[in-house]
Amino acid sequence: MHYVSRLKNPAAQYAVIAAAAVLMAVNYYIFILPNQFAPSGLGGINTMIQYVFHFSVGYMTLILNIPLAIICWYRIDRSFVLKTLVSVAVFSGVLLMMQEGIIPAERFIYHTEDGKSTLLAPVAAGTVNGIIEAFSLQCGGSTGGMDYISALIHKRKPAYSMTHITFTINIIIAAVSYIVYDFRIEPVILCIIYALITTRMCDFIMKGGHEALRVEMITSHPDEITKRIVNELHHSATIIQAEGGYTHQGKTMLVSVIGKHQITDMTRILSEYPDTFACVSSVSDTVGNFNRKYP
Repeated sequence: MHYVSRLKNPAAQYAVIAAAAVLMAVNYYIFILPNQFAPSGLGGINTMIQYVFHFSVGYMTLILNIPLAIICWYRIDRSFVLKTLVSVAVFSGVLLMMQEGIIPAERFIYHTEDGKSTLLAPVAAGTVNGIIEAFSLQCGGSTGGMDYISALIHKRKPAYSMTHITFTINIIIAAVSYIVYDFRIEPVILCIIYALITTRMCDFIMKGGHEALRVEMITSHPDEITKRIVNELHHSATIIQAEGGYTHQGKTMLVSVIGKHQITDMTRILSEYPDTFACVSSVSDTVGNFNRKYP
């Protein structure tokens, strides 16, 4: 996934964002709109409006996002605004063409009313949308709507986390869906499932293979352990001189970041040095030459 973030050519970034928007339109048409639940974000509001008033999500997306884009143009990063606007325009155009039959996709629609699994629609839609959001963010844009609003609020109130802002708005949308969909609890649960899966999938894709483990070791054999980490795990270690808080004796601390799958090998190496103490913590992402292969 991180190869997307390495795209430096603006044309390539816009191409990825446009392709992601096409996939999002297909996702809405097949899994979301035919089934009675609202997705998270402004898309959920648009979906409920289409359900009640039969006014297309495609048009509502443009109506709500264009004013937000104009406001954001003068307040936050313009490149982000422009890329997000491209995503919104492509999504709306493709969705409208499918709804009008210009792009035939009717036979692919997943109807839960046919006796199929109700949960599959939000699970599939949330998974796909999480991937789409990750690709858009990696290219410096977003899918619009909620991202515009969260960015504006965060710009004005930096202490407010964008994650918390988005979560709060999604809870409100889920509550409103209870009223819109005939006072049934099922659409509320499906909305929450969709939101959770979208967030988790986006986080997973954004982190990609760059999740790791940080191992901190107190040892009397720093050179031997470092050599084995380099030769066997193909990572390095930082050597730090420390002092014991109880004995005030000089100690050596090694800090090494390794792949999650390498913890078994690291445990095996450390077990051969009985006077070594280690603690392990998770690293959500890494940058730089983490994957560099040492000799």
